[in-house]
Amino acid sequence: MSSPTASATSATAGRLAGEAARRRTFAVISHPDAGKSTLTEALALHAKVISEAGAIHGKAGRKSTVSDWMEMEKARGISVSSTALQFEYGECVINLVDTPGHSDFSEDTYRVLTAVDAAVMLIDAAKGLEPQTLKLFQVARDRGIPVITVINKWDRPGQAPLELLDEIVDRIGLTPTPLFLPVGIAGDFRGLLRRGEEGAATEYIHFTRTAGGATIAPEESYSPEQAAEREGDAWTTAAEESELLSAAGQDHDQELFLAGHTSPVIYASAMLNFGVRQLLETLVELAPPPRGRTDIKGEPRDTTAPFSAVIFKVQAGMDTAHRDRLAFMRIVSGEFERGMVVTHAQTGRPFATKYALTVFGRERTTVDTAYPGDVVGLVNATALAPGHTLFVDKKVEFPPIPSFAPEHFASLRAKTADKYKQFRKAMDQLDSEGVVQVLRNDARGEQSPVLAAVGPMQFEVVTARMQSEFNVETQLDHLPFQLARRTDAESAAELSRQRGVEVFTRTDGVILALFSDKWRLQYIAKEMPKLTLELLVAGTE
Repeated sequence: MSSPTASATSATAGRLAGEAARRRTFAVISHPDAGKSTLTEALALHAKVISEAGAIHGKAGRKSTVSDWMEMEKARGISVSSTALQFEYGECVINLVDTPGHSDFSEDTYRVLTAVDAAVMLIDAAKGLEPQTLKLFQVARDRGIPVITVINKWDRPGQAPLELLDEIVDRIGLTPTPLFLPVGIAGDFRGLLRRGEEGAATEYIHFTRTAGGATIAPEESYSPEQAAEREGDAWTTAAEESELLSAAGQDHDQELFLAGHTSPVIYASAMLNFGVRQLLETLVELAPPPRGRTDIKGEPRDTTAPFSAVIFKVQAGMDTAHRDRLAFMRIVSGEFERGMVVTHAQTGRPFATKYALTVFGRERTTVDTAYPGDVVGLVNATALAPGHTLFVDKKVEFPPIPSFAPEHFASLRAKTADKYKQFRKAMDQLDSEGVVQVLRNDARGEQSPVLAAVGPMQFEVVTARMQSEFNVETQLDHLPFQLARRTDAESAAELSRQRGVEVFTRTDGVILALFSDKWRLQYIAKEMPKLTLELLVAGTE
């Protein structure tokens, strides 16, 4: 018979299972300007977390949305950091892990996808699938995360509904299964047709605009017969398209969705708050609750096991008055109680959780308890880094979060030698947070490490934080490399002798070969096929 400390009692296990079943933890993935921040805000509005949308939907005078907090974000009207938003909707607890909207910070988004159970793929109705969306979808697919598709901006001119669905099939091999179809062409968004079994229209949901889309759009429900009389040809077209989709087998199947073969689709306008309630209800009904996770030994960790969590994001400088460091953890199993002492798997040391928060934009709220699927911020977690595990009871450690393929490279050094100590300390902190990847080799030495990033704006964050947080002025020099491949010590010696190639060791011990361009890589791979040259996650062929 197991002791209480080794396994939860049946009553506790039942309560934990019930709390986990209530959770829906997801992220929104999209190309820049597809409307991700606006959708995040609209979801909070419909959940009644905020009473009025905080963004003015235009370039002039745009306010920052509730999920944006960095000065750089407010100044440029972009999202470059990730923030966790939690709110209740009906009987469920929604954990929306907001991600950077700017492609230069997509590595942060890749990490977030290790902490969620589902993704919402946001597509611009006029532009269709765009490069950043394709990259992020591939990461979601690699991780086995089911995807719900939202075709946004239907209030503006765009492509035909079925054309967009065909593009999804043709370009990423995902079968779209619309739950709702738009009534009215793109630019004339009147409402949504709810699809039932075999594509039959079951309801017409008509939306009414509000001033600037600042409040929830009123909805009216009509029967198919009433809709036909009210909307005429627009309704007839939508109903016929629904039947065509059903004939092609594009009806929702929950097993195929969870297996990543199909994607439920909703047409929406986040700016007008059209279709947002339908998305929330779809997440509650169809998105999977938290499931067990496999540990580093390949053994499953059930949600009812004693407490364990994975750190997926570390962010410093969220409160400029306190220069704090906040580690976001995704709870994998058990119940979290503020103040509990957990063990840091990587060091074996105890970690006190006295300062535990939920974070909503700039607002912080102390969290006393949390359950599997929840995201909690731990303050001043200097020893924690993305991929680290926390646990109680018997040791458990989850697989590390992979580093992703960098495409931009630069060397960095302190402008004055007397600042080297601060420079070194700052580099260690930014490296542990995952702001950039830090590469070193003997030729360049410790005083001039090479930074590797998915996007060049990551370098701006590094230099700005060096100055503001560590009082170190730096000199950044861009390097003429375009792509990286993982290699090994045996291949590194030969690669170091090649023109247009430089070999480095990353902080985690991985050896990377940087290439001046793809043609140089292709030539070396062809001439020396025995060399180890492995593609990194989210890398370009």
